[in-house]
Amino acid sequence: MHAITIPEAGGPEALVWAEVPDPVPGEGEVLVDVVASAVNRADLLQRQGFYNPPPGSSPYPGLECAGRVTDIGPGVSGWKIGDEVCALLAGGGYAEQVVVPAGQLLPVPDGVDLVTAAALPEVTSTVWSNVFMISHLRPGETFLVHGGSSGIGTMAIQLAKAVGARVAVTAGTKEKLDFCGELGADILINYREQDFVEEIKKATDGAGADVILDNMGAKYLDRNVQTLASNGRLAIIGMQGGVKGELNIATLLGKRAAVTATSLRGRPAEEKAAIVAAVREHVWPLITTGHVRPIVDRTVPMSDAAAAHRVLEESSHIGKVLLVR
Repeated sequence: MHAITIPEAGGPEALVWAEVPDPVPGEGEVLVDVVASAVNRADLLQRQGFYNPPPGSSPYPGLECAGRVTDIGPGVSGWKIGDEVCALLAGGGYAEQVVVPAGQLLPVPDGVDLVTAAALPEVTSTVWSNVFMISHLRPGETFLVHGGSSGIGTMAIQLAKAVGARVAVTAGTKEKLDFCGELGADILINYREQDFVEEIKKATDGAGADVILDNMGAKYLDRNVQTLASNGRLAIIGMQGGVKGELNIATLLGKRAAVTATSLRGRPAEEKAAIVAAVREHVWPLITTGHVRPIVDRTVPMSDAAAAHRVLEESSHIGKVLLVR
C-alpha cells in the first residue's frame, strides 16, 4: 500500500507519499480500506518531530479515518467485511489501509456520506470526553470554547447547545465568528480586538464561564482561570500557546475550580473504547437527527497532504480539512 511517511522532520514538504508494507490485523483488530482521513494539529506536531506515535502504533500520521472493513482479526465480533465505518486512531490514517482496534470503530451515521464521516471520530471523542465525561457541562451553564471555528470548536458549539448550555466562542475574524453564530454560539468574541475575560464577565453579570475548553495551553492559562465561575472547570486539550504557564492557586482555591489536561492518542485502548462507546450512545443519535453535523472546510488529495497542512498552519479554514484517496 501507499502512505504518507515522514523520512525527516520538517515543514509540510517533509510529508512523502511512499510505498510501505501492508498492515495485518491482529487479535481484536480489523483492517480498514481508507477512503478519507482528516488533518489534526497533532499531525503537524508529529511532522515537526514533536509528537511521536505511542509505542506499537502506526508510524504514519492520521488520528481518524473513514472507510470499509476488508479483514477481521481473531476475537472480533459485531463487525463484518464490507461494513462502512469511521475510526479513532493512534496513527496511520494518512494511508490506503490501517489496522484499528475494534473498540475504536464507529458505524457511519445515517445521513452522512463516507468521506464526510472521516471528520467525526477525533472531534466527537475529544469534545464528549472533555466537556461532558470530565467537565460535566450541564443545561443552563455557560460554556466557552477557544478556536470556535476549528473542527473541535464547531463540534463543541453544537454539542453544548444540544444539551442546553449557553455557548461563548473566541475566533480571529468576523467571518469565523459569524459562522459560529450560525451554529448556535450566543457570545462571539474576536480575540484580536476583545479581551475574552472581560467579555465573559459582561455577558454573565460577573459570574464567569462554568466550563472552558482550551486549545492554547500556557498562553491562556491565567486568563482562563480568571474567567472561570465558582466551581468552574477548565479542560486543556492543546498547547498552541506554549507548554509552561503560571497557575494562581489562590484564585483556583477561591473559586473551588478545577483544571484538567488530557490527550486521546496515548490513552490505553480500553479507555478509548469507553469514550467511543459513549460517543456512539450520546452523539450519534444527534447526528442522525440532524441536530449536530460535521463541518468540512475542504477536501485535499491524500497524496498532497502537504497542501492540507499548509491550510491548517495558515488557520484559514472553518471546520475540518479532509484527505481523500
